[in-house]
Amino acid sequence: MRPPFFPRLLALLALSALAACQSHDTPARAATNPSPEAAVQQSIDLVRAGDFAGFWQHALPPHDYAMLREDWGQAHAGAQPLDEAGRERLDAALQQLAAPDATATLDGRLQPWLAKTQARYGDQLPLLVGIARALASKSIEENPRLTDTQKRHAVALVDALGPWAQQAPWFDRQKARQAVGVVVATARELGLRDAQSLRRMDFDQAMRSYAIAFHGLERLLALYGLPLDEALGSARVVPLEYHPPYARVRIEYRVLGTPLSMESTLVQQNGHWYDQDLLESVRLAHRQQATPAAAGTVAMTH
Repeated sequence: MRPPFFPRLLALLALSALAACQSHDTPARAATNPSPEAAVQQSIDLVRAGDFAGFWQHALPPHDYAMLREDWGQAHAGAQPLDEAGRERLDAALQQLAAPDATATLDGRLQPWLAKTQARYGDQLPLLVGIARALASKSIEENPRLTDTQKRHAVALVDALGPWAQQAPWFDRQKARQAVGVVVATARELGLRDAQSLRRMDFDQAMRSYAIAFHGLERLLALYGLPLDEALGSARVVPLEYHPPYARVRIEYRVLGTPLSMESTLVQQNGHWYDQDLLESVRLAHRQQATPAAAGTVAMTH
């Protein structure tokens, strides 16, 4: 189970569908960040390295980081278990991915489906992508959790990805075969044997799993012409305002040649700069998670 504010992390770092990594080495962590730009840049570097645990430790004050870990464990332990049918489906899928002949078996099933889908929908793909693009933009505009600035950025990102999605070689047989190989290799690296192995993961194990999935997604989308590493590699943090304990920066980057940007407000605490919206979302998630427990305690005392 992911923390409910995890999507904010992706939006903050322009990683909503823009997850990438050029190096798997964890960058050195600084005890303090002398500038808001340095704080944001180090966050980007940690995510690019797939060091999600390190990111949260860097992006939150110590108390909030400890709170995040505790909340994650409680939410994970209290998650609604899968019903028997769902558990069996998940177990079967994981066992299939772990089988010695998984790549050949899945490719054998995918190729006929791909040919049938291309024959039926190939000519309509640009129209279907256009419809999906319009629906995504509408959903973003109607999302009450996003600010106007975040909405503009998300819509611009959807617009930048639209032409790529319309022209990507989705029906290419060889690329599909390679994609199956990436999925199987990623699943094996995750090492998930059954549904219970998901529930047994602690915070650090989950963050390592996110990193593996993150790098697998990068390799998968690269096959279809979306070089995500170039997007993150192009990121540049520009200072806008500096009035301690607050500051504002702009993150500029390029997606498939299209320049995009987003702004972030930071707050300074004990010599360290933190993204204000991310910090508030973590604290809000903590309050929302604590509220049902508190309500249940009150109900039991009456």
